[in-house]
Amino acid sequence: MEKEKYLDDLSEIRKIMSHSARFLSLSGLSGVSTGLIALAGAFLAKQLVFSRGNYLLGEPVVISGDLLRDLVLIASGTLLLSVVSALWFTIRKSRRENQRVWDAQAGRLLVNLLIPLITGGIVCVILLRMGYVGFLPAMTLLFYGLALVNGSHYTLSHIRYLGLAEILLGLLALIFIGQSLYIWMLGFGLFQMVYGLLIQRKRGGV
Repeated sequence: MEKEKYLDDLSEIRKIMSHSARFLSLSGLSGVSTGLIALAGAFLAKQLVFSRGNYLLGEPVVISGDLLRDLVLIASGTLLLSVVSALWFTIRKSRRENQRVWDAQAGRLLVNLLIPLITGGIVCVILLRMGYVGFLPAMTLLFYGLALVNGSHYTLSHIRYLGLAEILLGLLALIFIGQSLYIWMLGFGLFQMVYGLLIQRKRGGV
């Protein structure tokens, strides 16, 4: 009996330490929702922008002001909706589990995510201004993957595997630039949704 009590106490201590060292309120549904939003954004981009010309090349291309505006609006809208969706599901899960939405661990996670993401955003803006539209899908995959790997130290550790998969897809998108939009849809759409469903099944809750 004493041994069982000792093991239970040890397990509880480990659980408390894990919660204090990592942000564990990520919802699997946030991955599913952001994946769906990414697929919708990619579909719009394909129909409104990439259907009007072959812009996915390994060289600078000339894109009209109207198409550039559409591309920026679609990208911005997709990003905004994804962030809002992820935050909503995360906050909802935190409240249901009676956990704080914002603490030191959440702050560390945010910083470690934002460093690669902001860097990648700046790189993408530079490439877009230079006309290298074909490199944008690969760059967004690469820097998003790096952000996930970087942030995995402060949240669910297996999120790094999703990050590594995104990095691999980013490298493939650099090789197969003409098909990079479909590779982007695979990474930001399907992979996100599958990962979200796996997390939802493993950890439960909404």
